[in-house]
Amino acid sequence: MDTLNREAVIESLYHRAGVLIREFSESMQPYRTLPRSLVASGVERGSKLNVELFFEYARHGRMPPPEETRELVELALDRVRDGEPLDEVLGRYRAGAEFVYGRLRAAADPGEREVLADAALPLLRYVTHIVERIASACVRRAHDPRWELLERRRGIAEALLTGRDPVEWADEPAISVPDAFLVAVFRLAAGSRERHGLDASELRHCIEAIPGVFLRLDSGGWTALVPLQPGDDGSATTAALSARLPTRAPDSPAPFWVGVGAAPARAEIPTVFAEARVLAELGRCLERPESLCRRTDLQFEYTVAVSGPARPGLATVLAPLDNQPLLAETLAVFVDTGFNQLATARLLNIHRNTVTYRLARVHELTGLDPHRPTDAMTLSAARIARRLETSTFTP
Repeated sequence: MDTLNREAVIESLYHRAGVLIREFSESMQPYRTLPRSLVASGVERGSKLNVELFFEYARHGRMPPPEETRELVELALDRVRDGEPLDEVLGRYRAGAEFVYGRLRAAADPGEREVLADAALPLLRYVTHIVERIASACVRRAHDPRWELLERRRGIAEALLTGRDPVEWADEPAISVPDAFLVAVFRLAAGSRERHGLDASELRHCIEAIPGVFLRLDSGGWTALVPLQPGDDGSATTAALSARLPTRAPDSPAPFWVGVGAAPARAEIPTVFAEARVLAELGRCLERPESLCRRTDLQFEYTVAVSGPARPGLATVLAPLDNQPLLAETLAVFVDTGFNQLATARLLNIHRNTVTYRLARVHELTGLDPHRPTDAMTLSAARIARRLETSTFTP
């Protein structure tokens, strides 16, 4: 193939690779220990850089120098610093290269396949080169006292949340570990950045700045252990934490939720952590307008959430309404208005008699009368159970 045609093919492959790498980034499994919304922008930026740097190498045969790969290396180091295993971070380079190369080859014409065959060895060299630079940087950073301190604090958080003694992590440099904490579990809304304008990194750093806090990231968000001052039952620390949270417009949906609970002793932290996790998940699955989720505000919902094997069965109570959207909507508004038939009619802009008729039909189909207190509570619980089941509730 002559030079001009080869350059044209490479340019075409370059543009298609850009589309494919975005597809790969959107479809790949999230990091096991990091929330997707926290790393999404970095993944997108890193993917774009990799495509640009590799095709520049393919055009001119010059491996990118360290200054051109510095941003890529820093992005990977950020993931490792956050607690993601190095092999998981590096494995994504191999997976991404295999995905894009395989898809390009499957759709290529004979001329493009010739160019792709020639590019296979350079692609291997490029991926190996980038992986080596990231691994070398991690080795150098491993001896950085700041990284060591972050690792110790992360280890302390893990130990406290799982009921283990954190003493092995609190040696030199000495780290003070109090006995009492406010446990705050953060859960981020899907598309929190795109839909809600939330900068998850900024929120996280705001929480990390709390004096004495221990933080552990996970795939849904993170958990903060905030020291309680003597005599504080958690109220004062909860109020201080709430004051740190970003404000939003009154009618805008919550971009995140925080399940909170006070643990007056280390031994109680795992139990309080489990409760706070359920509360945060309730906020996310039910899309509560309030970001702060306390047990006192969610007693009924919490009971449904922890009902275990009974919850899926409870969710099926409303199955007869699946093909009756008007009845389902009327029931939902009736429950949300505190079982007020007049308010339901007003909100739905229908006659009160229509509400009466629709609720009677709900009774016929489900066997439960929305006007009877016990049946109404069952229907309410069923609504909660169904929303949890359809929202991948993960306590």
